[in-house]
Amino acid sequence: MHMEIEKPAAIVLMALSFVIGFYVYPMLPASVASHWDAAGEVNGYMPAFWGVFLIPILSIALFLVFLAIPRIDPLSANINKKDYHGFILVVILFLFLVHIQTLLWNLGTEISFSLTMPLLLGGLFFYLGGFLGKAKRNWFIGIRTPWTMSSDAVWEKTHRLGGWLFKVVGVLAILSILLPANGILVVIALMIGAAIATVVYSYLVYRDLMGQASQKKRG
Repeated sequence: MHMEIEKPAAIVLMALSFVIGFYVYPMLPASVASHWDAAGEVNGYMPAFWGVFLIPILSIALFLVFLAIPRIDPLSANINKKDYHGFILVVILFLFLVHIQTLLWNLGTEISFSLTMPLLLGGLFFYLGGFLGKAKRNWFIGIRTPWTMSSDAVWEKTHRLGGWLFKVVGVLAILSILLPANGILVVIALMIGAAIATVVYSYLVYRDLMGQASQKKRG
């Protein structure tokens, strides 16, 4: 029998975020760096408490929402538990790593976010590509447009393309660290482009299927 480790692992990461936060909180100044521009330079600050605990609190909130989704989704039978719990773990891990880097920066270890964010986002998008490629129609997770939600065939074709696009974007995002500057802007542009492409594609597939159905009726 498969032993589920994804949810316990996510809980451990969230607990560890708080433990580390409580440990380093007394070492930090009253105001800490909390936002960085595309070049990796600090351009935003917040009180130390929120700088330390905002991401852990956000992680718990997201975790609880993710756990609730299969319970309230009318199409919950289409959600593969193992894949879905893996998705939850990857999102919590992503937030944990961002949290740790933020704390390290404010403790004096200034690892550039312009280097790490393309890597983290690239890895996240590559994983999402695999996850989306296998996702079945549901109301909460996936590329949800009026056309994908109206047809299993449109959903499957759109997610097949979307999965491939997200993987490509993930690889390109990782490679963007080789750019001389502002690689994160390239990453953001690629992500927006992939999202728009999947929405447009879902409409085109739906239109074609409806056209074929109309022709059959007339024939």
